[in-house]
Amino acid sequence: MAPYLETVKSFADVPITDAGVDTLAFLEAADGLVGLFDLLGSAAFSVVQNDLKGNIAKVRARYHAVPSLSVTLEELVENEKTEKKRTATEGLLWLLRGLSFTCKALQNSQANKTEELAAAFTKSYEGTLKKFHNFVVKGIFAVAMKACPYRSDFYNKLAADPSGGQPASQEKLDQELDRWLAALDVIVTRVEAFYEKGGYGKGF
Repeated sequence: MAPYLETVKSFADVPITDAGVDTLAFLEAADGLVGLFDLLGSAAFSVVQNDLKGNIAKVRARYHAVPSLSVTLEELVENEKTEKKRTATEGLLWLLRGLSFTCKALQNSQANKTEELAAAFTKSYEGTLKKFHNFVVKGIFAVAMKACPYRSDFYNKLAADPSGGQPASQEKLDQELDRWLAALDVIVTRVEAFYEKGGYGKGF
């Protein structure tokens, strides 16, 4: 085994071409982000994890149903637009929102080295997901934010080698995490702009 970020696909390695963001590589990297919540170690985050997993499954199901029309995320959405139920289009929209929330939270944490995770995640939630949630869901997320582990505990888990090898240095961890988050930010911004321009999110 190796430190967590070395065991999952990085968003930095997801191919982006003129046709769009590679669907399968993106879903593999998104699976890796879901696993990150295990390191946060709180059952309160299961609601976030389950939401991400469910939306990944919707996009993956569409890919497997019509792979030749779903090579990129943009092609997948474009080719589903004529159908009555656009399950994958809605799933991807919510997946992007969840990824944006996680990305911004960790970017906040990286930018403010003395700030605890609860503050970083709360700030991110207020700027990303909160406006889409009803009163009940907002309450669930408020509990999850309070249940964030201490910053040092999370970063130690992120750096650790589960098989007992040398942990990653803080410098290497910061480098990998910053690269991972920057690439995720680029993908989310790109696909959200695609939704906005084509009006694909209407009705969701």
